[in-house]
Amino acid sequence: MAYPLLLPDPTNPALTQPVVGLDHEGRRVEARIVHERPLTIFLNGREIVTVMTIGDHPEELAIGYLLNQNMLRPDDVVTAIEHDPELEVVVVRTARETDFEHKLQKKIKTSGCAQGTVFGDLMERFDEIRLPRDAVLKTSWLYALTKKINMTPSLYLEAGAIHGCVLCQRDEILVYMEDVGRHNAVDKIAGFMWKHGIKPHDKIFYTTGRLTSEMVIKTVQMEIPILISRSGFTAWGVELARRAGLTLIGRARGRRFLALSGEERIVFDADPRRIEEEDPRFQRKGARDDGEG
Repeated sequence: MAYPLLLPDPTNPALTQPVVGLDHEGRRVEARIVHERPLTIFLNGREIVTVMTIGDHPEELAIGYLLNQNMLRPDDVVTAIEHDPELEVVVVRTARETDFEHKLQKKIKTSGCAQGTVFGDLMERFDEIRLPRDAVLKTSWLYALTKKINMTPSLYLEAGAIHGCVLCQRDEILVYMEDVGRHNAVDKIAGFMWKHGIKPHDKIFYTTGRLTSEMVIKTVQMEIPILISRSGFTAWGVELARRAGLTLIGRARGRRFLALSGEERIVFDADPRRIEEEDPRFQRKGARDDGEG
């Protein structure tokens, strides 16, 4: 497998726009801000949801959303994915007749950005998933990944107001997706994995956002055994991670991190005293992330 498979494109003019304003000293300055636009997802002709997104990778976002909401099964045959950029819709068609009308009545609110939701029967499947016990995370990989992710050109570094999610293997970045909500970024990765047949069992998932119940549920739903964030935890996120046997690591900045679940997968093969502290500009961004959705 070649590394990486997909990285952000902060130079894409469709994702940001320049605006002029005043800074704290009253000087006129130009800043780049990210776009936020609606995307309506249909499944077999039925409208499911409208999400606010930066607009890239709409097909992956639609597929990943439906998979992570358990409205598509991993073995479903998708007969078509149709994206109309003018109407801002994606239509996913399957060979199987879906039963999403029932699922739409079983929503549970979660703590994700933009008041994310998961469906009630998703929690029923949650307890059936068995994450691989033989997966490992070496601390040398963790330190290398956090540094690589921080240094990768991204909209996050260029414009802020955005979250990133990264699919990794060992100490390599495979797929790096961004969006205004971390739930969109994780759904894009889920859709990319489905389209390209990427197996989850030896992968590591990284997010710039908080480790909430929604992030834990989606990571377990994707059957990825290790979840890392530079930000903090919520109590329900930790409880669900322990319930699923997910390795959950937060506050991963520089040489520091905190593991609150699945610690048995961690191999301490690096001396943290030899690891450089994080650049202050990333620390400031990370502190802001703890308060963002």
